[in-house]
Amino acid sequence: MGTNLIIEARGLKKTYVTGTQRVEALRGIDFAVQQGEMVAIMGPSGCGKTTMLNCLSGLDDFDAGTVHIAGRALKDMSDNQKTDYRAKKMGFVFQVYNLLPVLSAVENVELPLLVSGVHPRLARRRALAALATVQLEQWAKHRPAELSGGQRQRVTVARSLVNEPAIVWADEPTGALDSEAAGSIMDLMCQLNKENGQTFVVVTHALEVGERADRIVRMRDGHIEDAGLGQGAHGMGAMLDERRAVVQAG
Repeated sequence: MGTNLIIEARGLKKTYVTGTQRVEALRGIDFAVQQGEMVAIMGPSGCGKTTMLNCLSGLDDFDAGTVHIAGRALKDMSDNQKTDYRAKKMGFVFQVYNLLPVLSAVENVELPLLVSGVHPRLARRRALAALATVQLEQWAKHRPAELSGGQRQRVTVARSLVNEPAIVWADEPTGALDSEAAGSIMDLMCQLNKENGQTFVVVTHALEVGERADRIVRMRDGHIEDAGLGQGAHGMGAMLDERRAVVQAG
């Protein structure tokens, strides 16, 4: 494997405290993704998949360890800087569509651009182009209630892509869809991954989704059991160490 990493985590730990109960959600995770790779994170419920995605993307803080995105350390960013970075460099697709019901498809897609200060006319052009990418341009003026589940998820994908992000984080993106719609969404994400070179990190319970990725990372009890490299978690640590040695030698 090469050393062109866009996501790199070492010793990532996260503990939740509820009353007198402590839950160690992440127990020293080593994780890395190459630029342009599609990685599926799988494992039983409660194993830490979503927690890891949230910590890697800066949506949630972590207790120990380091996370670098495109070489930049999350711990060196303020909350405002992380919010700005997510808005400009990342896209998110969740099982719950999170579309505003009072807005049309195109208005939902352009909203992140408007919030980021993009001129309304440019935001509308880019939103329409994103809807065309997911083959929904003819539904641009329809509100979410007028769309099928698969179409609503396509709008969500379009919204996640409208800022041309380097990384797309997807948490159970097909969980609420039937098998046909789920296959269509995965076809779309795989196409965008290959054609645009965008990095996808996909949390999923569905093996048919995971099998579409370049590799499957398997988690259990806050650990990575198998990094999908044929070497398990120790292989991931060795790969990161090798990458650092290459950088230092250069």
